[in-house]
Amino acid sequence: MYKKTVKSKHGYDIPCITNVSGNEKKVIIISHGFGSSKKSPTAQMIMNGIDNHEAGTLAYDFPAHGESPVDGKYLTLENCLDDLFSVEHFVHKKAPQAEIMYFSSSFGAYINLLYLSKRDPLGKRSFLRSAAVNMPELFLYPKKEEKEQLYSLGYLMLDRGYEHPLMITKEFLDGLMKNDIFHSFTPVSGVSIAMVHGDMDECISFNKAKEFADQYKISLTVIKGGDHRLMTPGSPEKVLRLAEDFFR
Repeated sequence: MYKKTVKSKHGYDIPCITNVSGNEKKVIIISHGFGSSKKSPTAQMIMNGIDNHEAGTLAYDFPAHGESPVDGKYLTLENCLDDLFSVEHFVHKKAPQAEIMYFSSSFGAYINLLYLSKRDPLGKRSFLRSAAVNMPELFLYPKKEEKEQLYSLGYLMLDRGYEHPLMITKEFLDGLMKNDIFHSFTPVSGVSIAMVHGDMDECISFNKAKEFADQYKISLTVIKGGDHRLMTPGSPEKVLRLAEDFFR
């Protein structure tokens, strides 16, 4: 693995970790969850666990996450989509013969679904872990002090167990409200999608995930007793096996 920065369309650096050499048959782009980073346990599990299957991997940080050099003013849905585009095209240039695939968690899965709908994706296979299909709902009812901060300052500093507090702007929230994935997702011809979700997910309701999967006829694997992070005993290994089978 080596560190790499990819230049965003907006001039800032996108921190990445990758092992792509250029000779791979497949490359998996890994998108992390909200408040997490490219160094999350799940991202590292996929990077280390799939190395022996002729597939390269690349994990990157969303704006204001992980080692990103920019703050929350740059955390917008458009920037997240643009950054996935930039990373994807770096991979394509580095390994032009490789099939590009996606492994995305939670908020990253939400961004990946928007990306498949709104952009011209180079990848045709997407594996979604604990997908935040109802992402806008998570921000509908801020606490009183959060609401006051948002209206007085134009942003709020949010910490819900994240790696570090995040600046959430009105622009970011407006973007969420305009992009309900139940209505914004447009299935792309030839793209294969699989989902895995815990039936005890405390953040993204399993019923919501099932509703989305049923609506768009997406394969959904249920992990009994699984929480949002899918870190209960045996769950990470099952996620890895499912991903390996899907990407194979």
